[in-house]
Amino acid sequence: MTETQSAQYRKMTQTPVPRLIVQLGIPTTISMLVTNIYNMADTWFVGQVGTSASGAVGVVFGLMAVIQAFGFMFGHGAGSIISRHLGAKDVGSATRYATTSFFGSFAAGTLIAVLGFAFMDPFMRLLGSTETILPYARTYGACILLGAPFMASSCVLNNILRYEGRAALAMIGLTSGSLLNIFGDWLLMNVFGLEVLGAGISTAVSQLVSFSLLFFMFLSGRTQSKIRPRSMGSVSDLLQICRTGLPSLIRQGMGSVSTMTLNSCARLYGDAAVAAMSIVTRIATFVFSVALGIGQGFQPVSAFNFGARKYSRVRTGYFFTLISSEILLGTVAAVGFFFCGPLVGFFRNDPEVIAIGTTALTAQFVALFFQPLTICSNMLFQSIGHNRVASLLASLRSGLCFLPAVLLLSTVLGLRGIQIAQPVADICAFVITLPFVVRFFRTLPPDGMDL
Repeated sequence: MTETQSAQYRKMTQTPVPRLIVQLGIPTTISMLVTNIYNMADTWFVGQVGTSASGAVGVVFGLMAVIQAFGFMFGHGAGSIISRHLGAKDVGSATRYATTSFFGSFAAGTLIAVLGFAFMDPFMRLLGSTETILPYARTYGACILLGAPFMASSCVLNNILRYEGRAALAMIGLTSGSLLNIFGDWLLMNVFGLEVLGAGISTAVSQLVSFSLLFFMFLSGRTQSKIRPRSMGSVSDLLQICRTGLPSLIRQGMGSVSTMTLNSCARLYGDAAVAAMSIVTRIATFVFSVALGIGQGFQPVSAFNFGARKYSRVRTGYFFTLISSEILLGTVAAVGFFFCGPLVGFFRNDPEVIAIGTTALTAQFVALFFQPLTICSNMLFQSIGHNRVASLLASLRSGLCFLPAVLLLSTVLGLRGIQIAQPVADICAFVITLPFVVRFFRTLPPDGMDL
């Protein structure tokens, strides 16, 4: 190993765990928050056009979730493997997996774009678009599809940087594109009057900028793993990446399916219901990103030290992350209860939208207390390569628990059932996850031993 690589190894295996997670988690949390701020900026700017346009943002959010699902599958899959190889001081294998995941994600993003353009209208309807929302969704979705290859591969570059312990570099790439998107929304929509098209162009351009900055980090030699066409791995390597990243595909994919289902149920109550649930989803995702950012700071620590057989550091990291996330989200929930109405109204000043959204957002804040255990546990099992358990846990919140909840509750309780479906799913996911965590830590061996 070079001196730089040795210094990075010492940092990941000897720095006190709480300090290391904070060092890696703060840039990641900032990245998540800024990324979600630009998503919310789209919601705010488009919301000025009208209720149907505001609903289109929620519809296309499902499309973005599909693209990101594949990007995160390759990114988290490769990142976990790379970090464990670096923990075992195998830099060559790390480069092979980095290259394979990068080209795999770019190909997946390109395929999604081709299929999306070929089946645009049916896809938008599948995502929950009404006939009045469809023109806006079609325009916004076309721009997102053009940026799909870069959006998917940016997820890979970002996650490899994180798993190497270079979260600050990942933050630079993501936040730069996000801030550019907010400025682009204002310029193209307010100055040039392009309305929804302007928001779509701004998002696509920002994704390209983020991709370029993240890719530059690899070209400039700031990473241990490299992106080299000659280092492309075998089909077996690609399949291993996909297996390890499957929980992320499930988590993001289920998020897309849940968005489709939620929009389909909500559209029975009109564009105002679709717009309200879209706004609530964006706000909840923004808050959720706080815990997710801390958890993503924990993932490289977990994977690296698991590969180095320093299991006590994995245990310490998990409980520090869990407690920190619980405190942060609990504080947000306690404050947020008093501002649900104004928050929804900020994005769309429509009395019907505000009334529907306020109830739904209040229920979402209750659910915040149950989310940290599910998030941290899913990230733990994925980072150490326990793919089956991680895949199961990833499918709970937006899939196995949410889909039955929203379909059943909307049938029994109507609109109220739609508003409380996600909190009910979060509670169910918490109950199912807890036994897996208890069993894992009871069987975790002492440092240095094989599992």
